[in-house]
Amino acid sequence: MRIPKTWVPIISQRIVDALIKKDFIEPTVPPAQLADEMEKLLMNELTIEDRLNEEVRQVLRKYEDEINKGRVDYRKLFEMTKLKLVRERNIIL
Repeated sequence: MRIPKTWVPIISQRIVDALIKKDFIEPTVPPAQLADEMEKLLMNELTIEDRLNEEVRQVLRKYEDEINKGRVDYRKLFEMTKLKLVRERNIIL
């Protein structure tokens, strides 16, 4: 995640406030509830890469012996595996 987690609620509230103020939306639920949902959406999007990185680490644990013996460069293998998963899943980072 590239922004501090503490900023997400503030950003969420500002987005909701701006959408309401500019009449882009007419809320049928309290604005605080909208901000909470926005916060969940933002956190999900912001942590996609973190979750993907963890998944790549799990995959590479299978090759730990080869990596430790110096036969494979961990960083290069990490980037290649990550790129493969991004392409397969059409993830935008």
